Amino acid sequence: MLKDLDNQFKSLVLICTTVKYNFITIEGNIGAGKTTLSKILSEYYGAKLILEEFADNPFLPDFYKNPAQYAFPLELFFMAERYKQLSEMLQSRDMFQQITISDYLFKKSLLFAKVNLPEQEYRLYQKLFDIINPQIIQPDILIYLHAPVDKLKENIKKRNRSYEQNIDPQYLHNLQDIYSAFIKQHNIKTLFVDASEADFVNNPNHLKIITEALEQDWQEGPNYICLNK
Repeated sequence: MLKDLDNQFKSLVLICTTVKYNFITIEGNIGAGKTTLSKILSEYYGAKLILEEFADNPFLPDFYKNPAQYAFPLELFFMAERYKQLSEMLQSRDMFQQITISDYLFKKSLLFAKVNLPEQEYRLYQKLFDIINPQIIQPDILIYLHAPVDKLKENIKKRNRSYEQNIDPQYLHNLQDIYSAFIKQHNIKTLFVDASEADFVNNPNHLKIITEALEQDWQEGPNYICLNK
């Protein structure tokens, strides 16, 4: 048993000495593949995994049917749950899980609110966000998966969540625009990945490109990564 623990410890030390970042966040539009890549990287590194619990939001199905009526409670619920989840899980790291991987950025709350809420509600929401945000640990690096809307729609259809099947393509375009603006102006180290043809499940080279990138130092802001080398 002690030998097994010793081997586990040595393997984790090896990973920690090659990976430059302890807190890695995956982001992207709806259907970009955030959760898939997060799970794969978590297994690869033996990392703690934080997944957004979107299914627990009782307003989500109604939002897609009637956005104007349900957008504000939807976004408030998401922000509260994201805060609770991140603040709890990031405070409970242990020696065998030094790396933490999340499939969402807390700032996502504000980005979606900007698209979904009318101006007055958005200003109120922003005030609440600005109170909470300083209490959240920011990621050491952000992996942003960018895919065209047609690809997003294809992925959404494949995963077959009933309430997502009638998402307006214009809504995905609007989210794409707000994400793109955010990526251009923020100062988090970011790997901007063209995920148009990404297949992290069946193409080992795509995963290898990401893991090799996580062994390098990057400048703040977007750094562009090509999967089709």
